[in-house]
Amino acid sequence: MNIRDLLTVVIPCKNESFFIKKLLKDLNSQYYIEGTKVYVADSSDDLSTRLHILSEMGKTCDIKMIEGGLPSIARHNGAKLSETPFILFLDADMELTHKTFISSVLNEIIINKGELLTTKIRTTDGKYDYVYKVFDHIQKLHRITGPFALGGMMLFNSKSYHRLGGFNQEDVIAEDYNLSRKVPSHNFVLSNKTILTDGRRFRNKGVWYMLKLMIKTYINKNNKDFYKKSHSYWS
Repeated sequence: MNIRDLLTVVIPCKNESFFIKKLLKDLNSQYYIEGTKVYVADSSDDLSTRLHILSEMGKTCDIKMIEGGLPSIARHNGAKLSETPFILFLDADMELTHKTFISSVLNEIIINKGELLTTKIRTTDGKYDYVYKVFDHIQKLHRITGPFALGGMMLFNSKSYHRLGGFNQEDVIAEDYNLSRKVPSHNFVLSNKTILTDGRRFRNKGVWYMLKLMIKTYINKNNKDFYKKSHSYWS
């Protein structure tokens, strides 16, 4: 499998020095990844973050820094540059669990003729795994009314991404849900593979806040104005 001809990776990043260095190392270590384009949509004012990105350039992947911004804008900036059949959106604080992770999920979406694939998510220290396990069940139930994928790991068929209009550039929060729910349920692939993330969202905002925001998002799923406000998520 020649991944570079099939896949482009897009990562929004802002002042995430430790995380982005680890993720880019993980990507550079993936099997069959040679020459694959990785766009880091960076809006950091932290010099160390940019230095860590630069330190991983010129290795296995073809890593480039592009203009970032809010996740909806940063992700779409990368997607516009993609010329491959598939686009993988990853958050900067994700960790790949095995060197075959990329090739495995790419093969899975191709075999299943999917438009969107996501995986199980767990935390690096295991502390908030119980939240993501609950989320696994919500995802399965939610498929009845439309898919629900987190932006931390979204593997899109490029034609489907652009047909659906991509991430809404006016969305301040929940841009991942707003886009993923538009995918037909029968074209949504829930992989058994696992990717890791840092638990900082739950540490910083609290589990109850995150759950309430998720419920409010679902209730307001057809309210365009809801997505245009931060609801204190970025404060």
